Amino acid sequence: MTEMLPVLAATDHGTAKLMPDVDRARAWLLTVDGAPQSYVDLDDPAHLEFEYARRLALAVDCAAPGDGPLDVVHLGGGALSLPRRTAAVRPGSRQHVVEADGGLIALVAEHLPLPPDTGITVHHADARAWLEQAPAGSADVLVADVFGGSRVPAHLTTLPYARAAARLLRPDGVYVANLADGAPFAFLRSQLATFAAVLPELALIAEPGVLRGRRFGNAVLVASRGPLDTAALARRAAADAFPARVEHGAALTRFTAGAAAVRDEDAVPSPAPPDGAFGIG
Repeated sequence: MTEMLPVLAATDHGTAKLMPDVDRARAWLLTVDGAPQSYVDLDDPAHLEFEYARRLALAVDCAAPGDGPLDVVHLGGGALSLPRRTAAVRPGSRQHVVEADGGLIALVAEHLPLPPDTGITVHHADARAWLEQAPAGSADVLVADVFGGSRVPAHLTTLPYARAAARLLRPDGVYVANLADGAPFAFLRSQLATFAAVLPELALIAEPGVLRGRRFGNAVLVASRGPLDTAALARRAAADAFPARVEHGAALTRFTAGAAAVRDEDAVPSPAPPDGAFGIG
């Protein structure tokens, strides 16, 4: 068997590294400037290594129960972990992936190519610019997992961005976003307030330690116009190897109290994680 060797490349927005997993024959970890971005097993695309990725996936699953095809838009591409998983478990899905880093797109296409006929189309574009020009009502699910290094860009945190996201979704569509914050949660609370203004049904998935403010970490925001199946979300989140909690309703309203929707002129990136929060050895 050919030995898999690490790949290092300068991309448009940083230094990307692909590292083979010694425990899985054709699995790779992608980092950008040292921050883990994606994990892909080419032999098992349904496998998601990162906890936050599994939470994004369970939100997609609960948005439309069953195994039927979906129309999904992914803002942020990385190594295409979630699109690959969706194509594997929901054959026939049509997926658009929007990635701003052309060098990263080329690196992934060369070293981790997609199989034919996956229904995945990759676009080299800014996420918000692409979103604002996409056809209205064209997606069942919109997944936002955009990080400039380890921070969500400021222009993807505002009320106009949230309105563009809501416009893309069908009436029963669901928005899912990977966010990161720590106590006192100013950023996370602002994002809940921002999306509550356009998609009033909200849920938040995170590990209890993160929600209690004990450490910085990922939280998955789920938003829609209609009711969310929070019971199914909670069951799936609790059953994970790293159990998470689902907050919604009155508890989430209390958590968000006093936070205001973010205007473009006030937008800032998500907070920088503390040293070592998402790093790897």
